[in-house]
Amino acid sequence: MEKYKQAKVMNIKDKSVEELKDISENIREKILQTVSKNGGHLSSPIGAVELIVGMHYVFDKEKDPFIYDVSHQAYAHKLLSGRWDEFDTLRQFEGISGYTKPNESEYDYFIAGHSSTSISLAVGAAKAIQLKGEDRVPVALIGDGSLSAGMVYEALNELGDKKYHVVIILNDNEMSISKPIGAISKYLSKKMAENSYQRFKKITEKIIDHFPESAAYMAKKMEDWLKLITPGMLFEELGIDYIGPIDGHNIEEVVETLKIAKDFKGPVIVHAQTLKGKGYSKAEGYYENWHGVGPFDLKTGEPLKKSTKKSATSLFSEALYELAKEHSDVVGVTAAMPSGTGLKKCMENFPDRFWDVAIAEQHAVTSMAAVAKEGFKPFIAIYSTFLQRAYDQIIHDVCILGVPAVFAIDRAGIVGEDGETHQGLFDISYLRVVPNITLFAPRDEKSMKYAVEFAYGMKTPCAFRYPRGVFLDSSKFPPKPFELGKSQLLKEGRNEVLFIGYGNGVGRACETYELLKDKLDPAILDLVFVKPLDEDKLLELSKKYKKWYVFSDGVKKGGVASAILEMLNTHKVKDVDVETFEYDDKFIEHGDTKKVEESLGILPSQIAQNILKNAL
Repeated sequence: MEKYKQAKVMNIKDKSVEELKDISENIREKILQTVSKNGGHLSSPIGAVELIVGMHYVFDKEKDPFIYDVSHQAYAHKLLSGRWDEFDTLRQFEGISGYTKPNESEYDYFIAGHSSTSISLAVGAAKAIQLKGEDRVPVALIGDGSLSAGMVYEALNELGDKKYHVVIILNDNEMSISKPIGAISKYLSKKMAENSYQRFKKITEKIIDHFPESAAYMAKKMEDWLKLITPGMLFEELGIDYIGPIDGHNIEEVVETLKIAKDFKGPVIVHAQTLKGKGYSKAEGYYENWHGVGPFDLKTGEPLKKSTKKSATSLFSEALYELAKEHSDVVGVTAAMPSGTGLKKCMENFPDRFWDVAIAEQHAVTSMAAVAKEGFKPFIAIYSTFLQRAYDQIIHDVCILGVPAVFAIDRAGIVGEDGETHQGLFDISYLRVVPNITLFAPRDEKSMKYAVEFAYGMKTPCAFRYPRGVFLDSSKFPPKPFELGKSQLLKEGRNEVLFIGYGNGVGRACETYELLKDKLDPAILDLVFVKPLDEDKLLELSKKYKKWYVFSDGVKKGGVASAILEMLNTHKVKDVDVETFEYDDKFIEHGDTKKVEESLGILPSQIAQNILKNAL
């Protein structure tokens, strides 16, 4: 990635407004052409083009920290900072990341894949800048959806108190933060930002201090009334100046407003209204399916690849919907991912029982803990990477009390092009150490139904994980309904080799078995539960099989093999050799899943060669 640091950077500071318009359109076209071929985020990046062009025009990318919330909308920033020629490799293996990444470019201030971190980062940067006595301005671009997470308000609370010089660009493209009241609101908001208004405000405050109490009271009430008819009331009350709303696609207005914001001596929010998908009519507006896309035909908007198999997410969605039809106590929650987690169907059919709480994983978990205490059965559907954000709530609000909440963990394992911020590698390890929780995993379509049904019957917390996309094929061995802590021996072997699979790892074990059956003919065990382990079955198998291979889509440290080794050690079993094909202690890069797996040496063909080499 070092090459991107030396690439030619686009200088736009000497351009006219008309030229900035042309640059914006060229950037938008480049993003559309690339994403239609490679897949990636679409509606947000093309909706934020003018705002990012304005940032690069007004501020100095050589010294000012440019901080992008989530950073999936930062494609224009990448194109303006030396990555135009390499942009065709977006999200491809060993290509450009779909998010900002400091080791890719010196102009990417921070890595970001989760939402609502930008203002905290800007506050931290401002503290350091002040301590060093430097003339730099942190600029944070945050979408209005990210304001649904509590971390933002923790940062705003301190920022309003300490008054650091930070510029926050609020990209309002989905839900109105506060509905503007026509031209008067826009006029007043803009006037509030002008130097003359700021001087008047300070003079007025000094005069009011010397007014009689009654007159000062009336003057203060007039100021409060002015704030009430502007959308910036919340931010002004937090001690942060507010400009807007402005048209986030009018480059002249964006530049003019950002220049005003740059001259502020304290924190300021620029409220820009934009249209998601701007410039590509099929994606314009709030269409969740255009947020992140696979390769598609730019003319028709139709996907280029259509899978004939059902994804694990769709299987979960169908199983949960059938369960919810049968049991009125089944409820569910997601954090801004109704389609991504498969809850959309239940939300549409049972709107009083299934909720989207926006980007608020912590709140999702804690609120469902109370719902569970009241006698309902909540299914908390969250991606593995995002569940990390609610770890304290899992322990403190669910597991200590032992309420019967269910965690349906989507995108477990390698997720491909989203890369290291999104890989679902850690949930087994970080949940296995928590008391009172049961961990299990389906391996295919039918076992997903069994997993959902089993989870419904649990009286204590439980969690099950499943991959992005389709399950690997293990259909040769039909599954059975789940029993607490019981594994399923799929086949006996003719030698000392045992394959142990967990979740989607069972499919990898089965595919590896097909390559080795004529030479080794190993036994195959679907572990089903990693907590509690089926100790009786494992101890029984240890008497016959002495070479165990573990297949699981999680990290080695604290993972499935670790659990097995702990059990063997407890029971003083010394003559079983355990080797695992779980992931090493490092973050895994983005790229096509098959290519990533090949680089890690975990394709079934690679595993088979490894096993044969060691066996001979």
